[in-house]
Amino acid sequence: MVREQKRIRNFSIIAHIDHGKSTLADRFIEVTGVLGQKGIVPQFLDKMDLERERGITIKAQTVRLPYSADDGEDYILNLIDTPGHVDFSYEVSRSLAACEGAVLVVDASQGVEAQTLANVYMAYDFDLVVLPVINKIDLPSADPDKVKREIEDVIGIEASDAILISAKEGIGIREVFEAIMQKIPPPKGSEGAPLKALIFDSWFDSYQGAVVLIRVFDGTIRKGMNIKMMSSGKVFEVTRVGVFSPDMVEVSRLSVGDVGFVIAGIKEVKDTRIGDTITELENPTDTRFPGFRVMKPMVFSGLYPAAPAQFDVLRNALEKLQLNDSSFIYEPETSMALGFGFRCGFLGLLHMEIIQERLEREYGVNLITSAPNVVYKITTTDKRVLDIDNPSKLPPPQNIDFISEPYVLAVIYLPSNYIGPVLKLCEEKRGIQKEIRYLNQERVVLNYELPLNEIVFDFYDRLKSASRGYASFDYEYLEFRKADMIKLDILINGEIIDALSLIIHKGNAYFRAKNLVSKMKDIIPRQMFEVVIQGAIGNKIIARESIRPLRKNVIVKCYGGDVTRKRKLLEKQKVGKKRMKQIGKVHIPQEAFLAILKA
Repeated sequence: MVREQKRIRNFSIIAHIDHGKSTLADRFIEVTGVLGQKGIVPQFLDKMDLERERGITIKAQTVRLPYSADDGEDYILNLIDTPGHVDFSYEVSRSLAACEGAVLVVDASQGVEAQTLANVYMAYDFDLVVLPVINKIDLPSADPDKVKREIEDVIGIEASDAILISAKEGIGIREVFEAIMQKIPPPKGSEGAPLKALIFDSWFDSYQGAVVLIRVFDGTIRKGMNIKMMSSGKVFEVTRVGVFSPDMVEVSRLSVGDVGFVIAGIKEVKDTRIGDTITELENPTDTRFPGFRVMKPMVFSGLYPAAPAQFDVLRNALEKLQLNDSSFIYEPETSMALGFGFRCGFLGLLHMEIIQERLEREYGVNLITSAPNVVYKITTTDKRVLDIDNPSKLPPPQNIDFISEPYVLAVIYLPSNYIGPVLKLCEEKRGIQKEIRYLNQERVVLNYELPLNEIVFDFYDRLKSASRGYASFDYEYLEFRKADMIKLDILINGEIIDALSLIIHKGNAYFRAKNLVSKMKDIIPRQMFEVVIQGAIGNKIIARESIRPLRKNVIVKCYGGDVTRKRKLLEKQKVGKKRMKQIGKVHIPQEAFLAILKA
């Protein structure tokens, strides 16, 4: 096929989880016939088993599709498949920046959801042409007319000509292709200008180093060229350029409008930061792409091997995972209770869940996870500002001026008959109500400002319970705000268990401490001496439970006789138990830690 810039279309598919994005991508690949006779695996662009099982996209993928349109012209379509979850919103923004248009997929039975709205607004920020497509019209509960009205009322897109499809049954796929040709503009840019390419994803290959996915906006990139990363200034020589169609196909060059991969002997993925600009060393471009930022973890948790012998296995597994995910960070840490492990940083709760599941599945490591924490900004009395992600690193209370915690703007979509329990939940979580908007008699959208600390524990599970699974939830980071936060310690026989320390709001401290110590009382096995479990703020004990000791019946051998003999035996036992409590250690089972940390 002869390459002409005016016959290239770069587009993405945006949708809420489980609205049929990956299935539609499968139909696109099938219709264009790039796989030949091989046949297609469901969710073809989702390479990981975890992605296929959960029905989510974790890593962005791209595929070049040749298409013969009804006007007799041959076109090149570059489909960029993006992640759909809020944790990966920055990757989604960079993928959308590489496109001129987006296909908005909305489920005909569920309508507009939280992530649908978030991704559409992001597409508008990049001035993309948005094509509304209503999927799953073959379902008995489908109501396309109602969904069209919802798209117009909520999003503000003209939806009277929205294309009705069933990706599963293959209905309406060619109509979507024709709309892409007619409505999405071809890429702009000049081949004669200095090279300017955007990195929108990368991963590590054991044999070739980092594989970088790029979109070329100006100039040309070819084998042998010296390229420069504009954020770090590092220089590399290109060894391979190519496209995915859908397998890796090497080409002589990538020019304006092309989407493909570059391999340049880059040894670390962190040298290929998502959103960075690639240019030529000898003839660099003057401007880089706006919006570049280094992704910073928002949620932190300790990962410890259940068996100490697995520590080296866990370390090697974390090294390999970090090769493919530069947003994931870890550092060694030691816990008095759990031994040697690692403090890990994640983009969000789903990111944390995925990393844990991959460690257990792919590397066979049995993990114990400490309670997730967010980053707090600590302003000390001498006006220094510290970023703290671990309660054990918190300075003494007398050295703290105030603590700031991160806030997010949450958007919740739900049926109107569940609004009462959800409002109560948001108020419990210290939420600040910004807006309640009724989309129609059955659907309502809530806007709340919420502390991120309150979301990472149990907010999502409780939201699903309160709405019987019908609510959808999305959030974006706002800012750090001053808050009345304190450190809660859990003590066993006077000894602080560092893995259970928490930074929480002062108003919730008593209830949280009472909940934790009562759970520990139920889980920790009885010892030969009394075990005292306490929740403390500094030196002040705010919750206490005790586990009664096991007792041997020392007077069983006394058949009658004087009562003083029995008293003597009981007194001797009492002294022994007191000594035992002073030197005895409480062995907390690993299962107990797991249950407590999920409390």
